[in-house]
Amino acid sequence: MSQTDLIPRLTADLPITAGSFIVTVYGDVVVPRGEVLWIGSLIAICARIGISENLVRTAVSRLVAAGRLEGERVGRRSFYRLAPAARTEFAGAARLLYARPAPSGEWLVMLHPDMPEDLARRHRMARIGGDMWLCPARGELPDTGGLVLRAVPAGGLDQLPRLAEFWDLAALAHGYRMVLERFGPLAGGPALPPGDALIARLLLVHLYRGVLLRDPGLPPEALPSDWPGTEAQALFRSLYSALTPLAEPHIAQVMEGEGGPLPRATPRTEARLKALA
Repeated sequence: MSQTDLIPRLTADLPITAGSFIVTVYGDVVVPRGEVLWIGSLIAICARIGISENLVRTAVSRLVAAGRLEGERVGRRSFYRLAPAARTEFAGAARLLYARPAPSGEWLVMLHPDMPEDLARRHRMARIGGDMWLCPARGELPDTGGLVLRAVPAGGLDQLPRLAEFWDLAALAHGYRMVLERFGPLAGGPALPPGDALIARLLLVHLYRGVLLRDPGLPPEALPSDWPGTEAQALFRSLYSALTPLAEPHIAQVMEGEGGPLPRATPRTEARLKALA
């Protein structure tokens, strides 16, 4: 694969909207480097994958209206930062991406006559019948307002795969295989130029995150033996770590915050790499 073919191949038939890619840029690059970015830098990064300036400006306006970004002007330049309401969401996604916790083996069983859709989606719950919901326990309890029970399997462990039938694992497996097919060829390949390495890393995060945030995080005993999520996670960890030292010089060269160029690295970016390792 030639370097000129890299980005078109990675983006071919990939449904990317300007708003969703901007969220990826902020979550992966901007948040751990002070959270503020000049819109000119955002326009330049998005142009690399074919998103026009008009689409970027429209998407930014919509994100501001939705309470996810806040803007301010310094002279003739516009800068945007994460709105407070979005910071918790970004932190949760970052924990999954860069330091995904191992399944505890415990489950939450919830009784709620009218489970809010956004809450069920955020905690990747599955309805198991009537007003009963299920999801793996991940530390904090969902604030459902209903009855929540913490359950530990006490027998019949060979039946755990039946619980997986409550989730659409086929769709998740398809998403993970797409990550492997698109980004697998980059693993162990020749070093990329800094600009291409940054775009490849952003696209890797974008595609993998889109699947990961829908994955309920079932314990291995409940998953098929050929579950592609395990391989996709290993690829994400190794490739992200390999692309980062190539991409960081480009971040410092072309991306600006209020105080000038964004730093190549910060304690927060170093912590992410350490968690991946």
